[in-house]
Amino acid sequence: MDLKQQYAQKLISLDSVLEKVKSDDIILPALAGCEPSGFLERLHEIDDRVNNVRVFNALEFSTFPFQDPKRNIKNIRSMCYFFGGSSRNMHPLKRTSLLPCHLRNFSKWVLEDKKPNIFIASVTPMDRFGYFSMSLSLVYERPFLEAADIVILEVNDKMPRVLGDTIVHISQVDYIYEYSHDIVSVSAPPIGEKEKKIGTYIADFIQDGDTFQLGIGGIPNAVAQSLKNKKHLGIHSEMLTEGMTELMKAGVVTNLKKKIHKGKTVAAFAFGSQNFYDFLNDNPAIAILDGDYVNNPYVIAQNDNMISINTTLQIDLTGQCCSESIGSRQYSGIGGQTDTVLGALMSKCGRSIIALPSTTKDEKISKITPFLTTGAAVTLSRNDVDYVVTEYGVAKMRGQTIAERAENLIAIAHPKFRKELTQQAEQLQIW
Repeated sequence: MDLKQQYAQKLISLDSVLEKVKSDDIILPALAGCEPSGFLERLHEIDDRVNNVRVFNALEFSTFPFQDPKRNIKNIRSMCYFFGGSSRNMHPLKRTSLLPCHLRNFSKWVLEDKKPNIFIASVTPMDRFGYFSMSLSLVYERPFLEAADIVILEVNDKMPRVLGDTIVHISQVDYIYEYSHDIVSVSAPPIGEKEKKIGTYIADFIQDGDTFQLGIGGIPNAVAQSLKNKKHLGIHSEMLTEGMTELMKAGVVTNLKKKIHKGKTVAAFAFGSQNFYDFLNDNPAIAILDGDYVNNPYVIAQNDNMISINTTLQIDLTGQCCSESIGSRQYSGIGGQTDTVLGALMSKCGRSIIALPSTTKDEKISKITPFLTTGAAVTLSRNDVDYVVTEYGVAKMRGQTIAERAENLIAIAHPKFRKELTQQAEQLQIW
């Protein structure tokens, strides 16, 4: 049977795909740009015929009907690795729960206890050799594709073909359905004065020839904009963003000084605008690789002068960081923060930077606090915090005593909170 015949044999309707879902199934869709939108948009339709269907999700940029808190969905629940807006809305209704785990361990941990019955992803059309490209995310997809009972691909003719380890052969697939749609996209968030100042401070850490990692948001974008005068930078990052590819276009990022994957920008997933996706298409300088490899600290550390740049929501005066919850209310997830921090610290001459604005947007609450809010998750241990940056400067944590850390952090807090923080440090005997 030739490839076209195999394709035709496996091609089914979306109605037939939905019929494959049975009670007690665990479904694992790919995330971000590889999210199978056609399937997820109609999944709620089977709620009245199934029981106890569980869907893994992470970092949602869309809200599908089965996630809508206004709908009375009873039999489809979510297990979430990294909360987005949909999960935050479902959580009070007990329709989702977080699975805490470092990204590098996620597939291994889940497969021990929650092997998926169905894996489903949006991919490029099949090429003449029988391969599809799972172009925009390999965060955790590959191990689940290989382990699932049923593998289903949503073929989207608008998906870019991105290189790396993204290919899936038709022989690995049980069913295919076709669904043409625009890829979910985001524009770069606005950069305010605080973000610009933070970006400038962080840029001073990054020297010509260094390799760096960035996340998503205003601060990472500000950092990227502050690097335009650098030379021969490299990228090894969980997430690839538009700010990074702009540096590639400008010739700032060449990846030629890296120790591994020389000449390649390496990431586990990519997310941005349509122009960003167009740049990725068939670009030989981009490699999307498996998340458990990209985020392995021992792999990250193979690049000398590795700079990890992450953001946090709150930090206490000893250096503990909460990057995923607001008190006990889950807001996001750990993602690869600890993975990338450890990799940078293990790298020869590597540095890890935690960045945050000194206050909430209304400047009424300090994000530097004597202790974390009750119920807050400790995302990053104080033992692993290297440097902290706000719009008021840089606080060194590496090699500092608790008293020195507190003093350094108070110095980069908003001026109106410094006296109060000093008094609280005295009361808590942090000095």
